[in-house]
Amino acid sequence: MGTLGKAIYTVGSWIRGTGQALDRLGCGLQGSYYFQEQLSRHRTLMNIFDKAPVVDRDAFVAPGASVIGDVQVGRGSSIWYGCVLRGDVNSISIGSGTNIQDNSLVHVAKSNLSGKVSPTIIGSNVTVGHSAVLHGCTVEDEAFVGMGATLLDGVYVEKHAMVAAGALVRQNTRIPCGEVWGGNPAKLLRKLTEEEMAFIFQSALNYTNLAKVHAAENAKGFDEIELETMLRKKFERRDEEYDSMLGVVRETPPELILPDNILPDKVPKTA
Repeated sequence: MGTLGKAIYTVGSWIRGTGQALDRLGCGLQGSYYFQEQLSRHRTLMNIFDKAPVVDRDAFVAPGASVIGDVQVGRGSSIWYGCVLRGDVNSISIGSGTNIQDNSLVHVAKSNLSGKVSPTIIGSNVTVGHSAVLHGCTVEDEAFVGMGATLLDGVYVEKHAMVAAGALVRQNTRIPCGEVWGGNPAKLLRKLTEEEMAFIFQSALNYTNLAKVHAAENAKGFDEIELETMLRKKFERRDEEYDSMLGVVRETPPELILPDNILPDKVPKTA
């Protein structure tokens, strides 16, 4: 941090300290009737030691998620609610267009029993289902990890491979391209069909588009939220038959229209 950066940091600390002092003063003036609110110290992006997350500006990290330390998140990727990505003793790398769904855990290992360094590397257009655990493993582009699956140190999931929901993949297992593995411990179940391979890419695209909607919603201010609440109340009781009798035509406000690109039957076809 340069001289200017240190000066700005110092001024920021003074301002925050002044605000805290004013809050304490206000509580004191309220006497026994005051309510002291405990502010959450949760940080979605958090440094650890000298390691800081690097998140592309077009990626979506949901409020309530935790991205900690040496973590890279690529363009169009999404980290959903309740996820924890902890890159403290090693690194986590996530490509573009990948989605890590709600309550999933991505972690690393400094080394394992075989003495190998174990970062976690997740490629592009990968779908990781809800509550999955990925620990010191590698998942190539356009692979699919089902809900509640666990991938242990050294696991390698090749492109267009699928780990079924609830599977436990043992250490140093390699899942070849085009195969579905499942069970505890995981083993080969069958080959993927061409339709299923296409679905993996489409699933990632759907989540990329859906993340844009969530990012926009989370960025809305109080006035926008209040306006939409009022519009929903106005239009939820609309009786189309009664309107037609009166000759009234009511157009749904654009604020209440779900974007076409997140609906499965309206997603534009890709090459």
